[in-house]
Amino acid sequence: MIRYIRRAAAFCLLLLVALLANAARVQVFEADELNGNPANRRTTIGRYSQPRGDILVGDESVTGSKNTGEQLAYERTYRQGPLYAPVTGYASQTYGTSLLENAEDDILSGSAPILAPVPLWGDITRDRQPGGDVVTTVEAAAQRAAYEGLGGRRGAVAALDPATGRILALVSSPSYDPELLSGTGSAVTDAWTRLDRSPSRPMLNRAIRQTYPPGSTFKIVTAAAALDAGVVTDPEAETDTPSPYLLPGTSTELPDEARGCERASLAEAIRVSCNTVMARLGVEVGLKRMLEAAGRFGFNGDDLRIPSRVTRSNFDSDMTDDQLALSSIGQFDTTATPLQMAMVASAVANDGELEHPYLVDRVTAADGGTVRHGDPDTHRRVMEETTAGRLRRMMVDVVENGTGRKAAIDGVEVGGKTGTAQHGVDNSGNPYAWFISWAKERGTGRPAVAVAVVVEDASANRADISGGGSAAPIARAVMAAVLNG
Repeated sequence: MIRYIRRAAAFCLLLLVALLANAARVQVFEADELNGNPANRRTTIGRYSQPRGDILVGDESVTGSKNTGEQLAYERTYRQGPLYAPVTGYASQTYGTSLLENAEDDILSGSAPILAPVPLWGDITRDRQPGGDVVTTVEAAAQRAAYEGLGGRRGAVAALDPATGRILALVSSPSYDPELLSGTGSAVTDAWTRLDRSPSRPMLNRAIRQTYPPGSTFKIVTAAAALDAGVVTDPEAETDTPSPYLLPGTSTELPDEARGCERASLAEAIRVSCNTVMARLGVEVGLKRMLEAAGRFGFNGDDLRIPSRVTRSNFDSDMTDDQLALSSIGQFDTTATPLQMAMVASAVANDGELEHPYLVDRVTAADGGTVRHGDPDTHRRVMEETTAGRLRRMMVDVVENGTGRKAAIDGVEVGGKTGTAQHGVDNSGNPYAWFISWAKERGTGRPAVAVAVVVEDASANRADISGGGSAAPIARAVMAAVLNG
């Protein structure tokens, strides 16, 4: 009898061990998979059971949370939603998250391990900490100046601190109110459908997710390549470029809209924006060196994050000489985001050093203590310091005596470059207006701000959409806001 009891006891013990092993398998090894299962409602309920952390501009929160009294208790709110939507993105109980709300979701939702009081606390308890806050680098005055400058027209503005890479303004227009998407129900789905189907694409972040032909603003990259390669040794010396210029290997002539481009120097070509001189210089520099120069500025890079992903800006790696000529003046297949072109201006202003752009200044826990700094502290040299100095002088000449006069600010050193980019079949679309610029107080060594503006206004005629006429005044307003801040 005792033998049978022992066998029964051993069998029960085996069953108990098997039960404990299965519980461990479910609770430890399969926990992440079960938590991530869309059918697991508890995870979603837990996510919205507490207020979300806030996104701040300066000392002011531009987000909030409200208790709805529903099963998904806390819903995201936004203050001045359309103004800051290109920075914050949306946090929706129906559609998930985007932009900064997505990139810093673990901090804002309280699930980030660095918010826990001790290491591995969250893994052990499966509890969320109170949501942390994300403090951005954006300056409110610069953001508002850019937003009001665009005035609802399609376009974008990106502004950087050249010395640090801090993003001071990031605006996309037209915009939308992300609070319309925060909750659940038919009102939210109707708002999403309306925004998603709108021809003006308000949910598209044109500053970092849309690329455009950069037009003549790309001539700064070509000029940097020509100076660094020694193709041009004296920017004031005449070239032997004809106007119009016969594209290599073709019977197609490239004209100049500006006057005085026949045999113009590099400096004059930048000042009045000669296509012929800059196209020929691109061919003389050659595809390999042009590719290298564009790459140093950030073109063809797939890994730029601020921390949101930035769409790749393109300079083709396989071209004939005639295509290279057009690419060197920002046409053909050359495309760039506004942030990329702000990086070009920033590198010129910062003696040829390009600081990595970033949008998060610091991350704090609910008690206000800093848990992470956002500065990536990475930079690279994109051109020789002497080249940057020559380009600064040329860009100042554009503002003082050339096509960028509307960007001038009294008592401030301002450099700029206009651009009018063709697009559409056979260039039939109304051109985009570009302006890139930088500014610093006279007598100071540190540049204060670099800006890129693009305006894609389909209702404007060609004469009114030049970079100097449409985009330069917006850049001026943004630069003034930073300088006066």
